Amino acid sequence: MKSVYILCSLIVLICMQRVCIADEAESNDGVYIVYMGTAANSRNNHNLLLTSLAQSNRNTIVHNYQNSFLGFAAHLTEEEAQDIARKPGVVSVFPDPILKLHTTRSWDFLKYQTGVEIDFRPSTYNITNSHAASDVIIGVLDTGIWPESESFNDDGFGPVPSKWKGTCMEGKDFTSKNCNRKLIGARYYKTGGDSPRDKNGHGTHVASTAAGNTVSNASYYGLAMGSAKGGFPGSRIAVYRVCGTRGCAGSNILAAFDDAIKDGVDILSLSLGSGAGFGPNFQRDPIAIGSFHAVEKGITVVASAGNDGPQRESVVNVAPWILTVAASSIDRDFQADITLGDKTVIKGGGINFGELKKDPVYPLLYGSTVKTNSTSYDESDARNCVPRALDREKVKGNIILCENDEGMYTTKQKLSSIKQLGALGMVFVSDEGRAVANSYGSFSMATVNRNDGSKIISYVTKERNPTVTILPTVSLTQYKPAPVVAYFSARGPSFATQDILKPDVAAPGVAILASWPDNDSVVKLAGKKPPHFFILSGTSMACPHVSGLAAMIKADHPNWSPSAIRSAIMTTASQTNNMKKPITTNSGATATPYDFGSGEVASSPLQPGLVYETEISHYLLFLCNVGYNVDTIKRISSTVPPDFTCPKKSDDNSISNLNYPSIAISKYKGKESRIKRTVTNVENGDTTYTASVESPKGLEVKVVPKSLEFTDDKKQLSYEVIFTSDGKLDGDNFGAITWSNGKNRVRSPFVVSSK
Repeated sequence: MKSVYILCSLIVLICMQRVCIADEAESNDGVYIVYMGTAANSRNNHNLLLTSLAQSNRNTIVHNYQNSFLGFAAHLTEEEAQDIARKPGVVSVFPDPILKLHTTRSWDFLKYQTGVEIDFRPSTYNITNSHAASDVIIGVLDTGIWPESESFNDDGFGPVPSKWKGTCMEGKDFTSKNCNRKLIGARYYKTGGDSPRDKNGHGTHVASTAAGNTVSNASYYGLAMGSAKGGFPGSRIAVYRVCGTRGCAGSNILAAFDDAIKDGVDILSLSLGSGAGFGPNFQRDPIAIGSFHAVEKGITVVASAGNDGPQRESVVNVAPWILTVAASSIDRDFQADITLGDKTVIKGGGINFGELKKDPVYPLLYGSTVKTNSTSYDESDARNCVPRALDREKVKGNIILCENDEGMYTTKQKLSSIKQLGALGMVFVSDEGRAVANSYGSFSMATVNRNDGSKIISYVTKERNPTVTILPTVSLTQYKPAPVVAYFSARGPSFATQDILKPDVAAPGVAILASWPDNDSVVKLAGKKPPHFFILSGTSMACPHVSGLAAMIKADHPNWSPSAIRSAIMTTASQTNNMKKPITTNSGATATPYDFGSGEVASSPLQPGLVYETEISHYLLFLCNVGYNVDTIKRISSTVPPDFTCPKKSDDNSISNLNYPSIAISKYKGKESRIKRTVTNVENGDTTYTASVESPKGLEVKVVPKSLEFTDDKKQLSYEVIFTSDGKLDGDNFGAITWSNGKNRVRSPFVVSSK
């Protein structure tokens, strides 16, 4: 069986390395995206191409992008795609990619962590009051929405904002009456489904996390009981259903960006993206393309970092105009006690509503001892409870102890196999499984980490008649340490541009309670009413936390740019857990900026003191520095000055000098590197900020000038950071620069890497 695993893994690796245009096009029904930017002189070319395709007598057009940028998605042959790519005005042509979803108490935890009371001025908004409506609109690109959820009622909301230009599309089981003054708009796209209604649950969960009203006594069948609320309950919501059963088509995502920009949203939240290592070409990444045009129009775009951690360079959605969010835990734990026959109690995890007796009277059998007689499976397969490796008659009526050393099968597949064989319960040894609260329904299952698992293995192998019981899950708060960076959260550095530090921040993304469709039979317990709320983990859950914070800032500072909002969130982030120690990863190691960017978001980043403004012109220079020529950039952007040119020669720090709230330098060889930053004082009155530096051993970091004196007439000042070393610096070296005026603390992490 081991040889089969190795062969399968090799095949998967080869397929990943040999992805080509033809393969992608075939897997996406031959749909290609033709991207033509926003240049005014491209509209005629756009119309000519559409007319030509229409005259071909083929039902070829899937989407036509013409509201906020130009282009279309169409069924094409590879030869046709290559021919169109050579036409005037075309920026890029690429196969329609299928992206994937990156799949309460969290807000109370953030507030407790930072010690900041959320206090909007009475004349504006109060985040603790879901009736305090604003005109800020969060657009959610996801699986749709369940409009009947209490999280989306419009009690206390005034008329729909006049700036809203969108619509409420009707579809299967969804009418215009499903929209209201809270849920002001809904769209869907053909390959994503037949209605804005959420048939998956993910989109409803995400939307309520970002902007759901306060709902008292929310829980998942009694677990995580409390008031559920979104990051900014006063926000309006517009949903764009871009995902269907096959995933999230890039052509749908671009169509949603095109519509949302025209519709008038303020914030866009995307809990989806490609897998690790894909999409480094910004001309072929639908999220990078769409978000550029959104930011160009003043819309803040927040996206999940991906769930392919903890591998290095696994972070996605890395364009510098996107606010990229990693996932962390909160101070809540879901515990399912495992009591052994010798009265030892192990605190397992996961969510189960089993009804076993409290006394340990049930036989506990190790997977290796209930192996099938088939020679196709070995002892390791049985120990890991590989499907079909266990004997039904030996498993039936017992609780089975399984390990997770073998990675070809998921926890869900192993659980399904154990249940089908008639087991009473399952103890699963998995560090990753213990770190998140997966739901196992009415089946008595608990996960334990490797350390606790070794204790149970020792007991089951030494005891003549080992017994056990698994108790139903209970939820506990004030769990320590928290936050912890989730094992699944994607890590930096960016695979595309290591001189931009990604992810940007971390936010709660482990075991998050939020709204759920009432008709989901999978999460509903037999004989029970629909739960209305469900618990999920993923960077998908972290992203809307930050979207809600961005909406809060937008409500309080309506004229702030997307980069100012991002800066406020990043520079006010925390690096300390609830034990007053540095935040760690799931492995126990101290977290670095590659794990959580600037740190864990604060609950109220409304007064950052200083912000780093990144102008669109900076992004254009970034495109120059990653290899785009002037003609292409002029086709992409509607704001390129007529005399714009790319620098004839870029220095080694060209990208590092982008005016970003963090600093990254790659391929550092020890010579002096000078990085410039400009900060804007966003508070009134004269004030002086002084710099302090946290630097790693072997790296000298100097800030010039060390003090910045702001006045009402002098709101914007620049400084340089000078990095020098003795030439022996190796690997990744992390530190931070903090500006303080006694009231505000403005912190920017940096990484200097020899790689």
